[in-house]
Amino acid sequence: MTADTVSKRLREHTLGWIGTGRMGTALVTRLLERGCDVTIYNRTRSKAEPLARLGARIVDRPADLSDREIVITSVAGSDDFAEVITGPEGLLSNGGRVPGIVIDSSTVSMDVSESVRGKAGRLGTALLAAPVSGNPKVARSGRLSLVVSGPRSAYEEALPYLEMLGARVTYVGEGERARLVKICHNLVLGVVTQVLAETTVLAERGGIARADYLEFLNGSVMGSTFTRYKTPALVNLDFTPTFTGHLLRKDFELGLKAARELNVPLPLSAIVHQIVVNLIGNGLGDLDFAALLELEARGANFRLVPDRRQVADGLEAAHPGGPDGKA
Repeated sequence: MTADTVSKRLREHTLGWIGTGRMGTALVTRLLERGCDVTIYNRTRSKAEPLARLGARIVDRPADLSDREIVITSVAGSDDFAEVITGPEGLLSNGGRVPGIVIDSSTVSMDVSESVRGKAGRLGTALLAAPVSGNPKVARSGRLSLVVSGPRSAYEEALPYLEMLGARVTYVGEGERARLVKICHNLVLGVVTQVLAETTVLAERGGIARADYLEFLNGSVMGSTFTRYKTPALVNLDFTPTFTGHLLRKDFELGLKAARELNVPLPLSAIVHQIVVNLIGNGLGDLDFAALLELEARGANFRLVPDRRQVADGLEAAHPGGPDGKA
């Protein structure tokens, strides 16, 4: 697709956005910086106001976005998603004009998504499930990944905007398939973080600095974008939340529910789910899920202290792309 073609297609759509938390703000900013016409709603209006300085218009209800052609949602969970789309003041509540496409970037249950999809479809709105992988810093760096499912024609129409949000967009077919992909992804997220916590405490108990162990791991074939961008949190014990233990528990429970319905045993995921429940029971659920490191250290009766070493997260060299948003 040429830049002229992209530019022409972008002029054809007005955008709405629901949910400007940490991730939503990072993603709306990417659209505004690329010249998109974006109107936004957030439950707490003050959190959306900084985006007005970048050119966004703010409305007071999701229903006020019903005249937008494409509306993207970024909310905390299934109940929030259903409320902002089909609730009494939801996007589709006006009974008149509705957006042609709704794109949900959240991680919600397949049952709720299917219900919303049916209600939207009866009104003439196509729903794309488009959950994202990465935290707000990954989003700002342009390295976010998106997995998308829903009507192919809606996907192709929305693709230029999806490409602005991250580096990779993967279409996996109709219906709720993207929901299942993201749930599987987050099971991997939790399992990998738990084994990082276990091995990091083991290494440090043996006299090896956390930064040194993680530097070696990140430089090996076992290193990844994820292990690298979590390294500063693990080294400096900075558990400022990007994705909390409560949210990880929610996603594990969605995964275990899907596994029961599809008759797939998930023994490792079931164990990590219980560890995450224990994380919350120990008062660490409001922290970033990297606090699994602290839980592991408590289990070993081992006191962690911040290393205070400057370590790279692997994202500094990332740059936003051109008009199509590719990094």
